[in-house]
Amino acid sequence: MSSSHPPLIVGQGDFQFEAQPHWAQWPDGKAPREVVGADVDSQKRVYLFTRDESPLMVFAADGSFLKTWGAGKFVRPHGLFVAPDDTIFCTDDYGHAVYRFTTDGEELMCLGTPGQGSLTGVDNFDYRTMKQTAGPFNAPTNVAMSPEGDIYVSDGYCNARIHKFSPAGEWILSWGEMGNGPSGFAVPHDVAVNSQGTVFVADRENTRVQLFEPDGTFIAAWTDVARPCQVVFDADDNVYVSELGFQIGMYVGNEYPDCEQVPARVSIFDSQGKLLSRWGAGNYGTHGEFFAAHGIVIDSTGDLYVGEVRPGMYGAKTPPPPEKCAPADQPVLQKFVRL
Repeated sequence: MSSSHPPLIVGQGDFQFEAQPHWAQWPDGKAPREVVGADVDSQKRVYLFTRDESPLMVFAADGSFLKTWGAGKFVRPHGLFVAPDDTIFCTDDYGHAVYRFTTDGEELMCLGTPGQGSLTGVDNFDYRTMKQTAGPFNAPTNVAMSPEGDIYVSDGYCNARIHKFSPAGEWILSWGEMGNGPSGFAVPHDVAVNSQGTVFVADRENTRVQLFEPDGTFIAAWTDVARPCQVVFDADDNVYVSELGFQIGMYVGNEYPDCEQVPARVSIFDSQGKLLSRWGAGNYGTHGEFFAAHGIVIDSTGDLYVGEVRPGMYGAKTPPPPEKCAPADQPVLQKFVRL
């Protein structure tokens, strides 16, 4: 769609992009409140997981709206993953379940017991009150698949585990514990698997990305991130990370008194963890910038899509204070075209 703004180039070096904040042609011209997850199928259709009444939105590669489905199915949408066969995994964190659908929304599989969280002792959805880790699931966050088809689930807001399942959905193993040591988690917010089978976990509140062997053996931790939300890979196994950051008025001086201000951003690393490109300066409402970067996906041409959440919005009984609100012109989804 047309925009009154001039082209804006973000990133550095070989990883530069043109921001396109008005790519999506929203039905009736109304954007959803939050875009928590996104992915792309083999036909370059873009799937967005939102927190609106009909949460699964599908767009063509040119941004034209195709369809929506999923109304009434989820308690609170969170993660979205499109498998190589174009089936769609949707993670319902408040609903304690992971679903697998056809592209038209026909349910094929359910992992977990919908509406019943495992016994971790968490009080009021606060991971810091966790008494113990447990099995699947207590507020799971996202799904990934290995090259062999095994399914990984990050679990999540009220647990501190990664669960591995067979392609048929049979539980294989789990790992993780509360804490900040190796294999310790504080909100494992996303799980991703690269082409070599290495498992990446966005350990959000420990503000790091941890790497594991497929059996859960710890490999390394990358710490040059600020509250990572999601991890995705390009064809060369470069690593793209969406980050919430630490923002004055939102986090610094509140939950994280010892952290310097770091805005929401996107970072790109090579497979060894070397930083290749990064953007996001905290200029909310400016194209190419972020308020709370959450979902991220890369398509087959190297273009990115980044979805936003609105802290304090979902389920709030009273409006959040102004410093926790995104400006009205802050796009909820942006496309970044690789140059």
